[in-house]
Amino acid sequence: MEGIDDQDATMKRKNASPISRSGRFSEGPSADVAAFTESVSFDWRLWRQDLLGSMAHAAMLQRIGILSKKELRAIVKGLDQLGAEIAAGQFQWDAALEDVHMNLEAKLTRRVPAAAKLHTGRSRNDQVALDMRLWVLDEIHALLKAIRHLQKALVELGEANAEVIIPGYTHLQRAQPVALAHHLLAYVEMFQRDISRLVDCHRRTNVCPLGSGALAGSTLPLDREFVARQLGFVDQRGRPQITQNSLDAVSDRDFLVEFCAAAALLAVHLSRLAEDLVLWAGTEFNFIRLGDAFTTGSSLMPQKRNPDVAELARGKSARVIGNLVALLTLLKGLPMTYNRDLQEDKERLFDTADTIRATLRVVAAMLRDSRVNKAACAAAASDPQLLATDLADYLVRKGMPFRQAHHAVGTVVALAEKLGKPLNQLSLPEFQSVEKRFDRDVHSLFDLPRALARREMTGAPGPREVRRQLARWRKRLS
Repeated sequence: MEGIDDQDATMKRKNASPISRSGRFSEGPSADVAAFTESVSFDWRLWRQDLLGSMAHAAMLQRIGILSKKELRAIVKGLDQLGAEIAAGQFQWDAALEDVHMNLEAKLTRRVPAAAKLHTGRSRNDQVALDMRLWVLDEIHALLKAIRHLQKALVELGEANAEVIIPGYTHLQRAQPVALAHHLLAYVEMFQRDISRLVDCHRRTNVCPLGSGALAGSTLPLDREFVARQLGFVDQRGRPQITQNSLDAVSDRDFLVEFCAAAALLAVHLSRLAEDLVLWAGTEFNFIRLGDAFTTGSSLMPQKRNPDVAELARGKSARVIGNLVALLTLLKGLPMTYNRDLQEDKERLFDTADTIRATLRVVAAMLRDSRVNKAACAAAASDPQLLATDLADYLVRKGMPFRQAHHAVGTVVALAEKLGKPLNQLSLPEFQSVEKRFDRDVHSLFDLPRALARREMTGAPGPREVRRQLARWRKRLS
C-alpha cells in the first residue's frame, strides 16, 4: 500500500497471524502482491455486519454442541468489545491480514482462545456473501428514508406554490399549461417507483447464505434456519429465508446488481430533476431561485450565480451508471463458484450507495431553499399558443374529426404568425377565414384558469386534481 515501504510491508507479512494463511504455504506473498490483493482498505465498512454474522454463527455452534455456553459468552463479549473499539475509532486495521474478516478474527482470537473455533463450518466465501447481503439490506432502509425526505420536499414546494402555472414542455418547446405542483409531483411519482424497485430488491436480498461454506456446505449439522432467524432473514410470516444451493449462494451477486440498477435509475431521475432546476434557475427561464448555499460564483465574472450543486447532482449520475456497468462486466465471464474477481464488487457498491445517498440529501435540501419566481412563471404561462390544442378540442366538440381540427388550428397558428399577432388577438373573421365553425365564444378558450379547470380527470393538471394529488401525497408521506 502507498505509504508503507517494502521492508515494513514484508515485516508485517512475516509477523501476521497465521490465521491469514493456511498451512499449505511456506511463505507469504511479496509486499507488492499483498498490497495488490488486500481489501481491508475498503471492506472494513462491513465490520458491523461481520460481527453480527459471527455472533449468530457462534450461537448456532453452541446450539449444535461445538461451543460451550461459557465459550459462547466469551466470544460474544469479545465481539462486542471489537465493535465498541471500531465505533470509537480505536481499532487498528492491518493490511497484512487482507480483509475485514481476518482482521476481526485475528484480533478476537488473540483475546479469546475459544474464538479459534469460530470459523468452524464457515468459509470467507459464505461469510462475505452474508455480510454483503446484510449491508445492502441496511443501505436499502437508509435509501428509502432519504427518498421519502426528497418526496416531502417536492410536495412542500408544490403546496407552497399550488396556484403557480408554467408551460409544460415537449422537445424543450412550450407545449401546454400545467401547474408547477403537477410538474413537481411527476418526480414524486418517479421516486415512488424507485422505492418500489428497492423494496423488491430487498425481498431477494433478504436470504441467508451462511452455511454454504466455501461452495459445498458442511459435514457438520449446521442449523441454517436458526442463523437466519437470528439475523432477521425471515419473510412476513417469520419463516426463515435461506439459500437453496450452496454453489449459487457463494457466487451470487445478483442482489448487488439489482441494488446498483435501482440506484442507477434513481440517479437518472435525480439527474432529470437537476436538469429542470438548472434550466429553471437560468436567466432565460427564471422560474426559480436556488438558495445561495447551493450556488457558486465565477472566478472571473462577478455577476454569476452558477447552479453547481444541481449540476453535480446531474453529473454524479454518470458514476452510478458506470458502477452498474462495471458490476455487470465483472460478473459476465465468471465460472462457478467464488472467484477473487468478486473482491472488486465492493468499491462499486460502496461508491454507488455513498453517491446516491449524498445526492438525495443535497437535492432535498436545495429544494427546501428554493424560491419560485411567480411573476416569471405567469408571464411564460400567458403565451396563448399553449392553448392551441384547446382550439382543436373546441372544433372536435363541434363535430370535426380531430385530424382535421389539428390541421385547421395549425393553419390558424400560421396565420397569426404571418399577421404578427398573438393567437388570442386574432379577430373572429380571421378565425373564420380558416374554419367557419369557430364562433364568437372562441376567445373564451384563452382564459387560462378556465382552460386548466377543464383538465380535471385523474392525473391531469387541473387545480382541483392537483390539490387532490398533493393531499394524497401529503397523507402518504406523513
